[in-house]
Amino acid sequence: MRKAINLSLFILTICFSSCRNSHEQQAIPYINLSKFSDGIHHWDLYSEIRSQERFDTTDVIDIANNLLAYQNEDGGWPKNIDWLAKLDRDSVINTLSERYRQSTYDNRNIFPQIEYLSAVYYYTDEEKYKQAAEKGFQYILSTQYPKGGWRGWDADAITFNDDVMTGIMNLLFDVKNNDSIYSWIDPDLRSKLISAFESGLQVILKCQIELNGVKTAWCQQHDPATYKPIRGRSYEHASVTARESSDIVLLLMRIEQPDSATIKAIGNAVRWFKNAAINGYRYATITIPETPYHETTVNFDREFVPDSTAKTVWARYYDLEKGEPFLSLNDGTIVYNLPEITFDRRIGYDWYGFWPEKVLEQYGMWKKTRN
Repeated sequence: MRKAINLSLFILTICFSSCRNSHEQQAIPYINLSKFSDGIHHWDLYSEIRSQERFDTTDVIDIANNLLAYQNEDGGWPKNIDWLAKLDRDSVINTLSERYRQSTYDNRNIFPQIEYLSAVYYYTDEEKYKQAAEKGFQYILSTQYPKGGWRGWDADAITFNDDVMTGIMNLLFDVKNNDSIYSWIDPDLRSKLISAFESGLQVILKCQIELNGVKTAWCQQHDPATYKPIRGRSYEHASVTARESSDIVLLLMRIEQPDSATIKAIGNAVRWFKNAAINGYRYATITIPETPYHETTVNFDREFVPDSTAKTVWARYYDLEKGEPFLSLNDGTIVYNLPEITFDRRIGYDWYGFWPEKVLEQYGMWKKTRN
């Protein structure tokens, strides 16, 4: 049994390293690895292979070469790989089913690899990293719906869950905004990527849910033809969701010169966040004895209990009729109390959270810049 997972597991960063390009010894500055944390977390939960050896977060070139090794022919990557593990690539792939070998954006995948490889190419001038990043961008273009947007793993739908839409859109925004690590992109590809961003932006605006004539926020999944909110997995109901909607608004607020439709979308979502806030309850992680959990162990549980001093919290889901928060069992049965959720789903899924806090913190300053 592996060492218990705790909350610090999910924070991975990289400081300084160095490598030699074809011209000179050059330092590679900070490259953030935190976007890989979800995939690595799922590796720890489910992988049959246990690697005792891992690259240090400063081993930039080794990590980049790991990314190259696992890239699929279509330009994407399979999900849930430990990119820092010192393992034979074929041995890992042979443990995966045919489906799990396929490229997917699920669990925050593909867009972090493109960003990392682009940064490594920027500092090393090694052509292989540029070629891999370019293949990744081509994958993004080839998988976009005709009307814009991208699908996830669980449903043929425009997917905001797991940062599918917002992860890709933030990457494309950086390209559009001339981030230096993407200076290598040729004009034709850059034009296509910017066009993909603009199409994605229009999809986001069209997906914003209207209830009783009032615009609110977004669902985890939306129909790619009608833009209506739809169900994902059995317990992921068509609803208004606070978590994914928060990431959407943070993305929209990055746009320096938003049009009136984008400004309205942000304002309406912020209004909904304020109305959907839950006060008088504490959502917290509590320590428990080390407990088996899939292929590892955990030492925490979660509680949602009355507490008049607790800070504001939000539910993951709000129904489409009354706007009331709810939870769901694995079979899709709707419930309203966290103890009714199984331990596995209680610690493995975020039913409540503080996601809109960052939105509300930034909104005041953002609004001032619009006046």
